[in-house]
Amino acid sequence: MPADTTAKTVLVADDTAFVRDRFKTAIEGAGHRALTAKSAAELLARVRTDLAQLDLLVIDLRLPHASGVDVVRNIRKIDEGRLPILIFSGTVTSPEEVRELAALGVAGYVNEYTAVQHILPSLAPHLFPDDFNRRGSPRVVLGIPIAYRFGNTIAAALTLNLSRGGIAIRTTSPLEREAKARLRFILPESKKDIDADAKVSWSDTRVGMGLQFERVDTVDQAAIDEFVDSHFFQPRKD
Repeated sequence: MPADTTAKTVLVADDTAFVRDRFKTAIEGAGHRALTAKSAAELLARVRTDLAQLDLLVIDLRLPHASGVDVVRNIRKIDEGRLPILIFSGTVTSPEEVRELAALGVAGYVNEYTAVQHILPSLAPHLFPDDFNRRGSPRVVLGIPIAYRFGNTIAAALTLNLSRGGIAIRTTSPLEREAKARLRFILPESKKDIDADAKVSWSDTRVGMGLQFERVDTVDQAAIDEFVDSHFFQPRKD
């Protein structure tokens, strides 16, 4: 399938200028359009005004004069579920909120303090959904070394993100969809290698590839689950 190179419009809503500016810079630097909002009222006004032009929302659940998940409910009253919404993971405070957000069709989570070079790769599956087979569980943006074997070839790269069910890898030479690979990586603050058999679920030369785990040792899967979960219920930095 040919890559969709059409410029997209992303609305970033956060009450912190540092976060808004970094995401705006990364989005516009890749040739897309970035709109920003710093309050719930401004966010909802933007959605009403620019609904037809918007391709993605990236929002803070703790905007001034907003009550957590209610801001997403109010968006859904306007867009009727049309827009993909990403939530800044540092603004989620409980498993209950994650369940409520899932019921509202939230597409995923992104770390608001991720390195600038990782911002576009974390948004790409939602800006270009036809090129990606989305995994259902939340993803943690993560740039760690990974080795992968396919056939008799071994390659090394950096990861883009990690979920309970798979991992994305940055590479300009991704494997074809459905290809099988053997992965090896070490989680941050761990000294133990994790080995996993995986299948390529999406492949895009602009970003890399996503691999769905097919076989992971039970102990290693528990470590992955704990690592991912720990990133969604931490107090936000001021």
